[in-house]
This record gives sequence, C-alpha cells and structure tokens, in this order.
Amino acid sequence: MKTLTATNFKLKNQTNFYKGKVRDVYSIGEDVLVMIATDRLSAFDVVLPKGIPFKGQVLNQIASKFLDTTADIIPNWKTSTPDPMVTVGLKCEPFPVEMIVRGYLTGSSWRNYKKGNRSICGVPIPESMREHQKFDKPILTPTTKATEGEHDEDISREEIIKQGLVSEKDYKILEDISLKLFERGTKIAAEKGLILVDTKYEFGKKDGEIYLIDEIHTPDSSRYFYTDKYQERFDKNEAQKQLSKEFVREWLMEQGFQGKKGQKFPEMNDEIITQISDRYIELYEIITGEKFKKEASENIEKRILNNIEE
Repeated sequence: MKTLTATNFKLKNQTNFYKGKVRDVYSIGEDVLVMIATDRLSAFDVVLPKGIPFKGQVLNQIASKFLDTTADIIPNWKTSTPDPMVTVGLKCEPFPVEMIVRGYLTGSSWRNYKKGNRSICGVPIPESMREHQKFDKPILTPTTKATEGEHDEDISREEIIKQGLVSEKDYKILEDISLKLFERGTKIAAEKGLILVDTKYEFGKKDGEIYLIDEIHTPDSSRYFYTDKYQERFDKNEAQKQLSKEFVREWLMEQGFQGKKGQKFPEMNDEIITQISDRYIELYEIITGEKFKKEASENIEKRILNNIEE
C-alpha cells in the first residue's frame, strides 16, 4: 500500500510552505492555508521512518467532521475539504500554547504520577489514584507549543499569563471553550460506545476573533477507551483497549525507545505498520458510524494536486 510522506507542490499564489511533524502546510496569499494530512506518524516528538497507509485520510476526515459538529461552540478555521487528505481554511495567528483536557489519569500523566508527582501544570492530583481512573471533573493541563526539534513542555495557567504567552482575558476564553469542546466530544463518543479520555485543542486569532484551528478529536490529538469493558478492566487492573496512538508509544517503549538522545529507532516491519493502519481505520468507523472508504492511492500526489487546483 502506497503512502504519502512528503509533498513539494508549487500552488497558485503560494507565499510560504511549512513542514510540520505530520502535516504539510501551504500559505496562499495572506489569508488562506492549505493543510495536507500526510501519512507521517510522530511519537515522542519524533517522526517515524515509515508512513502509515490511510492515516492522513483518517485524520483529515475525522477532524473535518468534528470541526463541523462543534462550529456552534466556536468558529473554526476550516472553509473546505477538497480532498480526503486536505483541508483549506483561514490563516490565523496561533496562540503559543496547546490546551490539553484530561478526564482520566493515564498516559504521560500516569507516568509522572508514578514518579511521585501530585500536580500537573499546577493542578493538584489526589493521592491514591490508580491508572486509568476518572477525575472528579476534567482538568486543564496546558503545554507550550514546541518549535521544530523541541518537546512540548508542561506549563501552568499562572506562568502562561505571567510570561505574556496569552492574555488573562483570552486565556479565560480558551479555558471555557476547551471544556465545552471536551464536553461535546465526550457526548459524541459516548453515543458510539467510546470514552473520550483526553485531548488537545489549538486556537488562533484572526481580526481580533478567536478560532479553533488544526485538528480536533482525532486519534493523534485524543485518546479513547471502549465504554463496555472499561469498568471491568479497571477493576482487574488490566490495560484498557485504546483507540489512539498511545499503543504506538507503548510499542516503542517496549523496544527501548522514548525519543531520548542516543536511542535508536526500532525496526518497523509490515506487520506493525498494518496494525497501526487498521487501528486508525477502526477508530474512524466507530467514531463516525460510517464505513471507511479507502481512496485510490496509485498516485496520491497527483490526485491531491488536481483536487486543490480544481
């Protein structure tokens, strides 16, 4: 199966190009962005050496659907999706922080908790909690938005405002909107038999108005558990079956890789690549309730370019 791991288009009125960890972003004029969700996959802020078939299509189509279903909460950057792997939208000035909402103690928060940390980003965490345990109410744990080659860093609300990264007025809006989006995502997930465990949101500003930007509620930005087996697995201290890329991180850690200096990236065989692709498609079908339609992949670059130009 062919994958798209890089693009090199010269689009009409193109003014800039930015290669993110998983997306290629083209600026058109001063106000428009063309964002291509490639099949690249990143974990521990490292891009994996091989692409994952249909991953870009899954991410772009899920994000597109959730942008539509949350537009009543906050306006978003999307204006059209000319290709299953492409979103076109408004160019906003991004806030230099990511708003992470956590409903459960799991993933990196659990790893830090095991080390004895009892607060995340200045938010106190109760004693005697267990892995995958639900918080009394969702908590906000923001991070800095890393530049290329750097890691996102936890940061408190107070420090964000103190450093002038976001004004107090705007930050209050980001807090309120993030929790409302998480509540909506939780409701939609529950209808599909899933638990929205945690997620991240990114925001930007255009003409003085705050917009939701980038992706939303995808397996790259979010973590899901299955509802029906959650309590049984939790009671038995068993691992939860996840629909997210956390299982990729877990596989990498089993191979002795956490993105640290000097660590060698493990070999990715066809079996693990297929497993990852299948998990992405599984999440798409469960969260949308629709059968995933694999787009033709004989010449992905040509298809995308034609769709953008048309």
